[in-house]
Amino acid sequence: MPKSSAIVVVNAGSSSIKFSLFGEDGADLSAFLNGQIEGLYTGSAHFVAHDVETGPAGEKRWDGAPISHDDAIRHLLDFVRGHLGEHQIIAVGHRIVHGGTEFAAPVRLDADVLSRLERVIPLAPLHEPHNLAPIRTIFDVAPHLFQVGCFDTAFHAAQPPLAQTFALPAEITDRGVRRYGFHGLSYEYIASVLPSLDPGLARAKVIVAHLGNGASLCAINAGRSIASTMGFTAVEGLPMGTRSGSIDPGVILYLIDELKMGPRDIEALLYKKSGLLGVSGISSDMRMLQTSPDPRARLAIDLFIYRIGREIGSLAAALGGLDALVFTAGIGEHSAQVRRDACRAAAWLGVELDEAANEAGGPRISTQGSKVSAWTVGTNEELMIARHTRQSLEAA
Repeated sequence: MPKSSAIVVVNAGSSSIKFSLFGEDGADLSAFLNGQIEGLYTGSAHFVAHDVETGPAGEKRWDGAPISHDDAIRHLLDFVRGHLGEHQIIAVGHRIVHGGTEFAAPVRLDADVLSRLERVIPLAPLHEPHNLAPIRTIFDVAPHLFQVGCFDTAFHAAQPPLAQTFALPAEITDRGVRRYGFHGLSYEYIASVLPSLDPGLARAKVIVAHLGNGASLCAINAGRSIASTMGFTAVEGLPMGTRSGSIDPGVILYLIDELKMGPRDIEALLYKKSGLLGVSGISSDMRMLQTSPDPRARLAIDLFIYRIGREIGSLAAALGGLDALVFTAGIGEHSAQVRRDACRAAAWLGVELDEAANEAGGPRISTQGSKVSAWTVGTNEELMIARHTRQSLEAA
């Protein structure tokens, strides 16, 4: 990879596109430009870019006609070309939520791969179409660019079959209905940096808590995913900002029979109106809930911690023991209160919190004598995608 080369990382959601540009930094890569376009399809889209060294690098607002993913990517590519300096784009790496049963590793994207990924859309209809849209646009406007897809499910693909299987008839599971797990790029990054904190963690039994607006836990043994709280979709497991987390399937039947709710109504309830927001009736933002005197805010936080504690116990059983507990993502990295309460819920496993270290943000937040060490580690999914993209380019 020439010194002046740059890799663009694209993370497209339903109404936004986040991006980062990476250049070489010694043997690794480092971001030098990042930003996002928010408010797609709303008639009030907003683009902002930030130079890592010099600060604000660009801004644009579209008031009036809605902006699509295609429009946003075209604007992004035009902007980037004008702000590359000595760099030249040689590849684009994309975060793709779902790889289905076929894609268990990063893959070079072409028309055939894109066609096969379109068949995965029924497994992630709220995410996959938006992940794929920028790929098509780049094929159209910059067909020479090397594109790589990196999957949030890939890190979990090697889990034991028992950890992936639902107790359903084969004619259903054979259609791909199984536990996939998500947040895999975050967990893969955390697994890659843990040995730099403590060499023993390379071979350890670790539970990583990715706690953000989307939240999950993953059991990792010697760097490999063993089990995770998210399953067929990213709504299973912990209560999240607006997602319910695990729920008795009988509740869904009740909503259909008694409340006469249809599939899209239930989808909106489980994904957008539940979790911290639904329980508190106030907000999905943990920071706001922690400062609220409303008892419903306290209930939402307590339920979040309770579920974390239960899932830690479940994953420790899957691992057959526990050596370390790691917190990452927005809440995990920034809320000392959530880390404290979660560590107290795991005290029975041997976690002994160092209160001062926790308030300081770590990285180690457990006492030196703690049987199970506890850590706070910043995640970097974008860097993971950039690394995979460079490796794919070098192997091509």
